[in-house]
Amino acid sequence: MKEILIFAGTTEGRRLSECLAVSGIAHTVCVATEYGETMLKEHPYMKVHRGRMDREEIRTFLQNGSFEAVVDATHPYADLITDNIRMAMQGMKLPYLRLRREESADSTYEGVIRFQTNEACAGALEKTEGNILLTTGSKELSKYCSVEEVRNRLYVRVLPGTESLSLCMEQGITGKQIIAMQGPFTAEMNEAVIHQYGISVLVTKESGSSGGYAEKLEAAQKAGIPVFVIGHPQEAGYSFGELCRRLEKLCGQRIRAEGTFRILLAGVGMGHPDSLTCEVRDAIAQADILLGAERMLKPYKPRLEKQPYYQAEQILPYLKKMQEAGLENRTVVILFSGDSGFYSGCQRLYHALREEADNGRLNASIRILPGISSVAHLAASIGESYQDAAIYSMHGKEVKNLARRIQREEKTYLLMSGVRDVNRLGQILTEARMTECEVVAGYQMSYREQQIRRLTPEECAALQEEGLYTCLVRNPAVGPKRLTHGIPDREFIRNRVPMTKEEVREVSICKLRLHEGAVVCDIGSGTGSIAVELACLSDAIQVYAIERNREAVSLIEQNKKALQLENITILEAEAPEGLSGLTKPTHAFIGGSGGRLKDILRTLYHMNPDMRVVMNAISMETICEMKEILSLYPVKNEEIVQIQVSRSKKAGFYHLMQAENPVWICAFDFCPSVWETYMENEYEIKTNYDCCTEKRKR
Repeated sequence: MKEILIFAGTTEGRRLSECLAVSGIAHTVCVATEYGETMLKEHPYMKVHRGRMDREEIRTFLQNGSFEAVVDATHPYADLITDNIRMAMQGMKLPYLRLRREESADSTYEGVIRFQTNEACAGALEKTEGNILLTTGSKELSKYCSVEEVRNRLYVRVLPGTESLSLCMEQGITGKQIIAMQGPFTAEMNEAVIHQYGISVLVTKESGSSGGYAEKLEAAQKAGIPVFVIGHPQEAGYSFGELCRRLEKLCGQRIRAEGTFRILLAGVGMGHPDSLTCEVRDAIAQADILLGAERMLKPYKPRLEKQPYYQAEQILPYLKKMQEAGLENRTVVILFSGDSGFYSGCQRLYHALREEADNGRLNASIRILPGISSVAHLAASIGESYQDAAIYSMHGKEVKNLARRIQREEKTYLLMSGVRDVNRLGQILTEARMTECEVVAGYQMSYREQQIRRLTPEECAALQEEGLYTCLVRNPAVGPKRLTHGIPDREFIRNRVPMTKEEVREVSICKLRLHEGAVVCDIGSGTGSIAVELACLSDAIQVYAIERNREAVSLIEQNKKALQLENITILEAEAPEGLSGLTKPTHAFIGGSGGRLKDILRTLYHMNPDMRVVMNAISMETICEMKEILSLYPVKNEEIVQIQVSRSKKAGFYHLMQAENPVWICAFDFCPSVWETYMENEYEIKTNYDCCTEKRKR
């Protein structure tokens, strides 16, 4: 079986070897030094040839081997070895594939001075003052040591191998001038070296992202020193992904990446860099790629690039495109405002990434890094706790029944998008007559403009200064929380419209067996007493009140407003036509059907075959119709209750019991599998139903 021959000695060469190894592709890696060999991971599919070879030795090595292709993954500045490989392969029918080093993102640092050659750079250093940090490696060291005055100011960073150290000693570079370390180096580490050795000039090659070029420029810019850069012409060749695709065609098998994306979802606190945790700050410093909202990306410069992506629909295609190009071995940091686990889009993206990774569509390790939320910052700034407070987010969303929520709590923290949310808060409190509440507004938290303002609801409504706000609402009038539902009949605005009485309401609502997040249709809503009671049970319940009588619709509006309920949607419409287009309901209460009970039930079933239904009936005709429907329609968990309530009425010195009309309450669940059979035999069922109805009329 033929092998792939790789001339390596670079990060890219080592990475290619690892990918070929895990893909089961035999290959030989040529490295010049013992240190280069130690950097390779041992593997049964990999062999190593150590030692420098000239042109003839390379040609002989190729002739004695059995190779499918030759990959030149040597350093971009190693022109001699590249020339030797090309010349040695002349006349051979063997593909030569040059692996092109990935370029770093462009820098806007004005302190960069470029030179075409090392000799030109060394000459320019003679005209400088102060210590010099030389990061070009040991092979070109002699060109910088020919002038003693420059040599004495040099601090050279080289690989910690015997060859590099020997070359330093040969050129008269003493121990204290040698920094023997293996990269990659962060911008912070580069900056620390600059300060430690009092560096005045940094010298580097334009070495691309894997050579840490961007990190060097960032450190120099922060330190305020110039950077002498030895440039090189734009290199021809294949990107890593392109080269892997070429090798796949030659070898006839898929090349898998051993490495994976290292994806970090990071909370950046209030947004200012000073509000970052140390862990998030380090992650951003080491990021190859930064993603997030443009505002959050602005202060940072990653090694490769940054993109204003923060939604799964944008990020997943982007990562898959990079994966297809063979660029998995990257650290991708995705920034989220505030704390990643606190009213953040982080969770949705995390689960989307996790699903892709678990199903093998994305090679990635995924972690979440928390941030400091603006609520925590505000609470600390004013010396207030928040474990005993209600917390809601108005940031890009509507919080329904906000006035009622604040009424129930002594303290309520609110995350906000901007001044318009503060204005809305003021209007809500004013309309609910909660003017005794105090609003503590944190403005531009963590920034230099930070202010803590104490406002009345009226002042909130009039506020104009735009910015980032987080608020605490103190409610001095909070009372004990009610543990039972039930609103007295006298609290409803009724006029002449019929209303389901209090005791009947409570039994009917209990029979609905509601759950958190339920969506309920109140059909034939009347004054809205059932809809209001339902909406009061939980802010997370959504109620649709369907009523055809215009006067009744007006009363529902008034009752809704009186109790500050925003989770009721009122529809002036006939049923079942008025049900069209609604959010999928989970429950339905039928207080009035207008003689169209069958059509209403059929429509409800189509909307959700797993629905729970409760119906009330007073007249004998409706009770008979209810019985006939239950005998014809497939239902389960059927309950029928007849309830009659008597209320005391004062007559002089006496209290007499006055009876209300008896009410039948019927509750059941649809039986989906049987209903499908019913739908297939609908004509027969309809005929039986119409026959029963006709008999009842006679």
